[in-house]
Amino acid sequence: MIILGIDPGYAIIGYGIIDSSKNNALIDYGVITTPKEDSMAIRLKSIEEGLVFLINKYKPDVVAIEELFYFKNQKTVIPVAQARGVILLTCQKLVGNIYEYTPLQIKQALTGIGRAEKNQVQFMVKSILGLKSTPKPDDAADALAVALCHSQTSPMLNLNKL
Repeated sequence: MIILGIDPGYAIIGYGIIDSSKNNALIDYGVITTPKEDSMAIRLKSIEEGLVFLINKYKPDVVAIEELFYFKNQKTVIPVAQARGVILLTCQKLVGNIYEYTPLQIKQALTGIGRAEKNQVQFMVKSILGLKSTPKPDDAADALAVALCHSQTSPMLNLNKL
């Protein structure tokens, strides 16, 4: 099963693609970026185009996405929520199988500790995928963590499917 993991954002959207049927074989990872000088509408369009390209290229069976968590900065939460809406809509239209995971669930699945530090999660991503170094940038490593979380969580027991 090909899993597309997504770490949502509006400036940088991390993605990680693994094949869970091949012992979580790494297929690809990276980021979709949007220039800060572009209007929000143009940035949202760029996010959609980037996702359409990835989905058409890799044909994932499911999408796993990190849920929004509480933001202290009110100005940041709105654009991230808008970008997340575009991500969800695009993935629903093209893939259909979407699962959401909280940061706590992702940390728990990878480290066994729901309050694990970022470096502990990144270490586990590197170890599980058999990589020599941690994927960069952090957004891509986070997206791989989301994909691995889905791989290690039984979809039959997951009530977070959209």
